[in-house]
Amino acid sequence: MTNAPTPLRIDFVADVVCPWCAIGLASLSQALARLDGVVQAELHFEPFELNPQLGPEGQDIFEHLQQKYGMSRAQFTESQEAIRQRGAALGFTFDMDARSRIYNTFDAHRLVRWAETAGHQSELERALFRAYFSEGRNISDHEVLVGVAESVGLAGVEARSILASNEYAAAVREAERFWTGNGIQGVPAVIVDRKHLISGGQPVEVFEQALRQIAAENH
Repeated sequence: MTNAPTPLRIDFVADVVCPWCAIGLASLSQALARLDGVVQAELHFEPFELNPQLGPEGQDIFEHLQQKYGMSRAQFTESQEAIRQRGAALGFTFDMDARSRIYNTFDAHRLVRWAETAGHQSELERALFRAYFSEGRNISDHEVLVGVAESVGLAGVEARSILASNEYAAAVREAERFWTGNGIQGVPAVIVDRKHLISGGQPVEVFEQALRQIAAENH
C-alpha cells in the first residue's frame, strides 16, 4: 500500500516585477515536480509591492536601482547577466533589452487576487512574469493586464471592470499588511503551512529538500 501524498499549503509572497520572484517560482515549480506523489501542494500567491510609490509611467530600471541601492552601471550589467543566466538554467527567459522600465504593480496584484476566486491564479501570476520579464510589457497598463488575463482564460470584460473600479484593493492592502506584520520584508518569501519560511530565489535542490523534510515531519 502506497502512502498518499502529504498536503502542504504554500504561500508564495512576491511582486511581479521582482526577478528573483520569477526565478524562485520556476525553481519551486521544478522542486514540486520532483516531489510528485510525495507532496500535494496548495499554492497561493500573495502580494508584496517593492515600489508602491511609482507612478503609472514607471521608471528606468538602471535609474531606479541606482537611486535605491547606489548601484553602478558595471554592477547593474553584472547583476542583470547573473539573473538572465539563473533564469535560463531554469527554462525562464529574461529579455533584458525588452525590459527597460519598472512599473507600479498594485493593479496587477488586484487581478491576481480576483484570479484566485476564478481558479486561474497560478496561470495569471506566471503569465505576468512572462509578460514583464520575457516580453518587456508595461504591466501597470490596463489594456496589457486585460490581455494577459484573457490569455489564461479569464474574462476580459470582467478584468476591465475590476481595473476600472477599486475592487480587490482592500483585499490586497490587507494581505500586504498581514505579511509585513508577520515579518516579511523581502521577496520571494515561501511560507509552508503558515509556519516554515524559505527565503529568496533558492536552487531547486534547496526547495526540494526543505519541502521533503516538512512533509516527512507532517506525515
